[in-house]
Amino acid sequence: MTDQAGPSTMLLWTLTVLTVVSGLVDAVSYLGLGHVFTANMTGNVVLLGFAAAGAPGFSISASLASLGSFLVGAACAGRLTLHITSRRQWLLTAMAVEGVFSGGAAAVASSTSTIGSGWPRYAVIALLAFAMGVRNSTIRRLAVPDVTTTVLTMTLTGLAADSTLAGGNNPKVGRRTTAVAAMLAGAFIGAILFLHQGATIPLTAVAVAVLLAAAIFARSGASHQLDAAP
Repeated sequence: MTDQAGPSTMLLWTLTVLTVVSGLVDAVSYLGLGHVFTANMTGNVVLLGFAAAGAPGFSISASLASLGSFLVGAACAGRLTLHITSRRQWLLTAMAVEGVFSGGAAAVASSTSTIGSGWPRYAVIALLAFAMGVRNSTIRRLAVPDVTTTVLTMTLTGLAADSTLAGGNNPKVGRRTTAVAAMLAGAFIGAILFLHQGATIPLTAVAVAVLLAAAIFARSGASHQLDAAP
């Protein structure tokens, strides 16, 4: 990706990386933290309902910890945007926070034999969910159509509802398809890494991927044009 690709392409590239990361994060969360999500809060609300009904293998406290940390992160990001007017800076700050907090989660994972119980479980949940709350608040304010980075329901709906089969002309089909493929790839990679290597490596990969993408975006001349976007 080069500066000549333009700000829209560079931003989409960056958000695609974040979408892959979401799949990685929720793979580790669901498989390693005891049936809880830290990126997909829609799924977390459903899991909370399962736990409240007494379904085995689900935890009210873990789901609430994730939801609560996510909301705190989103609120903090909302407050931050009151003091930062640059859309470029919003995104870079959110990615820096996500990278650092994901690195913290990786450090917790490396210090214990399991992240599925006790204090490590809740520490990893809190760190990842807070970071995702910061990111989602930022992405919401950037408002790039069909690229939410964590939820695909409306993206999939758009693919079907605007398809040729439905009488549409397939607008943004490439962007929508890429988002779905990115999430799927992240979930697959995250599951493979977790099942064979444990939590530390995929969480480290998350931190490195986010910080590297932030650095590339920051150095791109096109990224400065994000502030000129309507």
